Amino acid sequence: MSIDLPEVIDAYFKADKKGNAQAISECFTPDAVVVDEGNTYTGRDAIRQWMANASTKYTYTVEPFALAEEGGRSVVTSHLVGNFPGSPVDLRYFFALEDGMIAELEIVP
Repeated sequence: MSIDLPEVIDAYFKADKKGNAQAISECFTPDAVVVDEGNTYTGRDAIRQWMANASTKYTYTVEPFALAEEGGRSVVTSHLVGNFPGSPVDLRYFFALEDGMIAELEIVP
C-alpha cells in the first residue's frame, strides 16, 4: 500500500532504506530529539551516530503502511523485517515537525 507522506518524513524513510545515516540526520532540526528503545538522542550528530550504529548492527527493511495524526504529531506505522530480536514487527513512528524538518521522533511498538 502506498501512502502520501510529508516530504521530510518521506526523505527520512528513503534515507533509512539506503542506510544513509548522514542523509537521515539532515532531515532533523539541529536540536532535534529521537527516542528509540528507551534511549534518547539529541542533536544531529547523536542522531547520525544512532542510525549508523543501527544500520551496522542489524540488516532490516522498513515499509511505512499507515499515516495518522495524533496529538499534533504525524504517526507513521511501518512494518520492519530483519535480523533483530522480535522480527518482524510493526512500529509506530511519532514525528513532530517544525519548519519542514523533524524536531522530534519517538519510535514505539
